[in-house]
Formats: sequence, structure tokens, C-alpha cells
Amino acid sequence: MKLSIIVPAYNEEKTIHTILSKLVQTNIKQGIEKEIIVVNDCSKDQTESKVFGFQLEHPSVAIKYVKHEVNKGKGAALHSGIREASGDYIIVQDADLEYNPDEFSILLQPILDGFADVVYGSRFMGGKPHRILFYWHSIGNKFLTNLSNIFTNLNLTDMETCYKMFKAEVLKSLHLKEKRFGFEPEVTAKMSRYPGVRIYEVGISYYGRTYAEGKKINWKDGVRAIYCILKYNIFDRN
Repeated sequence: MKLSIIVPAYNEEKTIHTILSKLVQTNIKQGIEKEIIVVNDCSKDQTESKVFGFQLEHPSVAIKYVKHEVNKGKGAALHSGIREASGDYIIVQDADLEYNPDEFSILLQPILDGFADVVYGSRFMGGKPHRILFYWHSIGNKFLTNLSNIFTNLNLTDMETCYKMFKAEVLKSLHLKEKRFGFEPEVTAKMSRYPGVRIYEVGISYYGRTYAEGKKINWKDGVRAIYCILKYNIFDRN
């Protein structure tokens, strides 16, 4: 069995080497291989050279590298990564060090046990470390999660989490459209209507970063998320 790890990267020269090192060192359940797919969304910094340098330092590590010639957004980077993924399971790993790859096994366990098809990693449940940062971000996140839950009839605590572990055949069967940060509400809406899907949630840690440290999401993305919740739950249910 194989886990495909999609790493969308845009101007992540400061952290991409570190996150790739963590992914290589991370131990998953015995017998499960790792496939790392880096999607460079037309970075303007040295992200590409950092990835190439890492590949030279670790010639035995298989890393698929995909580059967008124009900046298309995180969602578009994920679409490219999903197409390239050849594993039995798929997860997204942001290059910004906010999430800990050592917790992959926590998300994978309900699937391996035969209970789940999709597992969300919640930053708001369990006893894992959680960096204290923006109050209004947390309020906005809970609002978006609750709004999404109203339409999907799910009882998620963290719809916007980056860590979502999918069975590959489930994720690949979805026709995803959102190019930017609308990926999360869109995939949640469409996953909630997937016939017979079993969605679980587990607690994870969260090492958030500030805007000075490179955080990119802002209030405009929150407005877009509201639009996507309404769009993919009411007006565009295909």
C-alpha cells in the first residue's frame, strides 16, 4: 500500500527543505510506502532550486515534481497533485510547517481499521499542542465549519483543516473545480454526497504561523469560502 503526500508550494523557500526532510523521516504504518508530490505553483522565490537541491542530497528518495508556469492557486496545485498521485491513500501537506507529518498514522488508522473512507484532522478536538494566534481567525473558522455543517448535515469541528486523509479512489472520483482556497468547502460538500462514504475526525496538533512568518490566507478567502459553501451545496451539486 502507498500514501501519496501532495505538497502545494508557493514562495516557500524558507520551509520547503525542512518539510521535505520531515516527510522523508516520518514513519507511517508498517508496510505503507510514501510518495511525495511537490507542486510548485509558479513561485517567484527559490522554492524550485530548494526542491532540486533536496533531490540532489537525497537521490534515493522518489519525489515527483510538478511546476505551474503561471500562478493558479492552491486548489489548482492540489488538482495537479491528485492527478499525479498513484497511492492508495492521499493527504495534503502544506509546506509551511503548521501541521506535523508524524500524525499521518493517526489519520490513517480509522481507514486501515476498516471504519472510514475519509478522515479529517481537527485542530479543535483532542489534547494535541495548538499554537495560540488569531482570535478572529478561530471565530471565522468555526463560522465556516458550522455553515458548511448546516448544508452537508455533518458534525465536523474543523472543515477548513489542511489534513484530510482520503481513500484515493474516493477523492479521484470527485470533479473538483475550485482553484484557490475554496478547495476545502468544495471537497467537503461533494464528499458529503458521496454514496455510502464514511467520514471520521481525529484530533491533531497545529503549529500556526503569523503573516510575518508567511501565512497567506486572508479575509477575502473567507468570503470565497462562504460563496463556495452556498455554491456547491445549493446551486452546483454535480
